Amino acid sequence: MIAYYPQIKMLHVACVIASLSLFAFRGTFSVLLEKPWGDHGVLRYASYAVDTGLLTFALMLATMLHLGPIAQPWFGTKLVLLVLYVMLGALALRRARTRAMRFACFFAALLVAAWMYGVARAHHPAGWWVLLG
Repeated sequence: MIAYYPQIKMLHVACVIASLSLFAFRGTFSVLLEKPWGDHGVLRYASYAVDTGLLTFALMLATMLHLGPIAQPWFGTKLVLLVLYVMLGALALRRARTRAMRFACFFAALLVAAWMYGVARAHHPAGWWVLLG
């Protein structure tokens, strides 16, 4: 299966870009502009489909590379940040009661996504800080 690593990684990265783009689009229209079509069913189900692919390819990569959250702390950090990102995204798009809270959760989710990307690039829990230093 390792022979397919480049293709699976490419699909994973494409799903990351699609997932973050959909989240940013939905958040911009639902949270910032308060337009109801930002939460349209087509966009919501597209997000589910893309995120399912993203998780599938991530699990395939982790299996191929024998990544474990304890043995590779950067990978464990990424998993914790993923849970935080999902929770903040759910609050931003649906669960938070006030507009201010949805707004704060939306931007916090984007910051967590940026941190996850930095962790993935640096292979270090500090993410961007390692690359900057």
